[in-house]
Amino acid sequence: MSHTAHIPSHRKPRRNAPKTALRAGVAGGVLSTIAVAGAAGPAQAEPVTQTIEMPTITAGLSTAVAASAQATQQVAQDLQTQAQEDAAAATAAKTAKKAKAEAVRKAEAKKKAEAAAKAKAEAAERASRSTARTTLSATSGSTAVASSSSSSSASSSSATGSAASVIAFAQAQVGDAYVSGGTGPNSWDCSGLVQAAFRSVGVDLPRVSQAQSTAGTQVSLSNLQPGDILYWGGAGSAYHVGIYVGGGQFVGAQNSSTGVVQRPLSYDPPSGAVRVL
Repeated sequence: MSHTAHIPSHRKPRRNAPKTALRAGVAGGVLSTIAVAGAAGPAQAEPVTQTIEMPTITAGLSTAVAASAQATQQVAQDLQTQAQEDAAAATAAKTAKKAKAEAVRKAEAKKKAEAAAKAKAEAAERASRSTARTTLSATSGSTAVASSSSSSSASSSSATGSAASVIAFAQAQVGDAYVSGGTGPNSWDCSGLVQAAFRSVGVDLPRVSQAQSTAGTQVSLSNLQPGDILYWGGAGSAYHVGIYVGGGQFVGAQNSSTGVVQRPLSYDPPSGAVRVL
């Protein structure tokens, strides 16, 4: 080995001088600060003798309490008003319901009363017709029937032409049922039978007995001819009609009990007659 070769040193490397100085400065500064703080602090704290007066809030609190009380009272008044309104509404609804029920009851009672009055009037009208028939029979029947029978007893066999056809049609329906409003072919009312009999020979008559009683020339019961229309009641207000077939006989749809029959004039004496043919 050369004597000039580098021999490593075993000495520790020296610290960097600037870093060492910096660390020493920082440590010294800290220690100085602590020392100054200790010297500046008081050796003993003095007692506090001054009283601090807190600001009063009595006025503001009183106002707030008053406002809260007023708001509470207003809410209570509103609730009471609402309760009164609800009670009034419930009472009004109950009253309206009761009034409606009463109105319905009165309407039903009125309807029943009207129906009863109508039924009573119809019964009275039927009774009046029956009485009129009885009265006419009692007052004018005997004389009229006697004279008509004597004057026309020989005419039944002398009916010819249209009158004979009308009589034949009417007699062919004897035994058929009586039905109010019936116009045939197997059931009739009085004016329906008369209208159909004359239609069979081309003569158009009104549908109802009132009009049929004025459809032709008025003739007396003492001068009847076969084919004349008999009526019961007044001319223009007759309630029943039939057809004179001669020999003191007539054919008519009488009622629901007898149906269509041929009877003598004394069975139900007519009050008048009209001649169409």
